[in-house]
Amino acid sequence: MWQPPASPRAVIAHTLAATVQVTTSRPGAVRRTGSAVVLALQPERDRTLILTTNHLVAPPAAQTITVSLPPEGASVPAKLLATDQERDLALLAAPSLPVQAVRLRPQAALGDQVWVVSFPWGRERTVVAGAVSQVRPLPGALAAEALDGAVQLIDAAVSYGMSGGGVFESADGALVGMVRGYRTAQLALPEDGSKPLNIPVAAETTVISAKDIACFLQRTDLAAAAGLAGLGAGC
Repeated sequence: MWQPPASPRAVIAHTLAATVQVTTSRPGAVRRTGSAVVLALQPERDRTLILTTNHLVAPPAAQTITVSLPPEGASVPAKLLATDQERDLALLAAPSLPVQAVRLRPQAALGDQVWVVSFPWGRERTVVAGAVSQVRPLPGALAAEALDGAVQLIDAAVSYGMSGGGVFESADGALVGMVRGYRTAQLALPEDGSKPLNIPVAAETTVISAKDIACFLQRTDLAAAAGLAGLGAGC
């Protein structure tokens, strides 16, 4: 049975141990890097289940996927098991790794403090603090009064390579979502005549909620294998 970390230091240690880096390589020297979380350990099958964003591995094409552990740790090949374009999720399988699995929490509250663990610009692993700034209300709740729900936005700043990074409750290290991207605003210069620029909006980081992750796993029939059966109720 999962036990929450006992101290703030232990929470950070857990989030680091549950985070890996994913790299995809395609013909023509096209290389992408992203972040990912560890969903489940299956030593009896020599398998680690890992979750990242679909846009990192899309569109479908011949590619090589590797999973790496920092700093300068093991780098192993990974296999794509399932994707969900609408929820922007991709499930990978890699050989057994010295990592820890996350614990999903389908909902959080506005203002909850979170840690985002990821690899900005494909470099060193980084921990960024933030807070839950928008939730999807629970069924039956009035949107204007909703304080709890599936996480949709956080105010932590993100950049390239942080997609797929875990959004962890700072109190106990539970996973409430994964970084999807960031909202943008268009900036146009009338005298220039060029196309408008999409500028990232500060403090508006979009999140794939743990609830959507659970629903995705139910659809792929892998929830039980990941020890997450029951979290997808109401999908």
